[in-house]
Amino acid sequence: MRARELKRYEKLLLERRAAIFQEIERMSADARKATQREASGELSSHTFHMADRGTDQSEREKVFMLSSKGKRYLYHIDEALRRIKDKTYGKCHKCGKNISAERLKAVPHARFCIECKEAEENAKR
Repeated sequence: MRARELKRYEKLLLERRAAIFQEIERMSADARKATQREASGELSSHTFHMADRGTDQSEREKVFMLSSKGKRYLYHIDEALRRIKDKTYGKCHKCGKNISAERLKAVPHARFCIECKEAEENAKR
């Protein structure tokens, strides 16, 4: 892959990394605010009804799950950036062929070509 293409993918990955990082930070800040309100004992935000408590807990779990997925996505982006530096970006980890430009545009952190990824997903079924 040419240096200009690598720079373009690096820029795309860095943009996505910044966006997901901001989203994770926002979700974490929202969760901290909710927890601080509950800890303070303010009656306006503290719920006493069981259904309300269940809803609050469900919302906290949803934030945790989304944050966890975001952190996993950040890991994959960081790994793709490492592969750019190592000059191994764009090569399938399984078969060694080049990953198509269309796939890298759609999934810039891809480690597998479309054929190997489909084979992996079919094996899971």
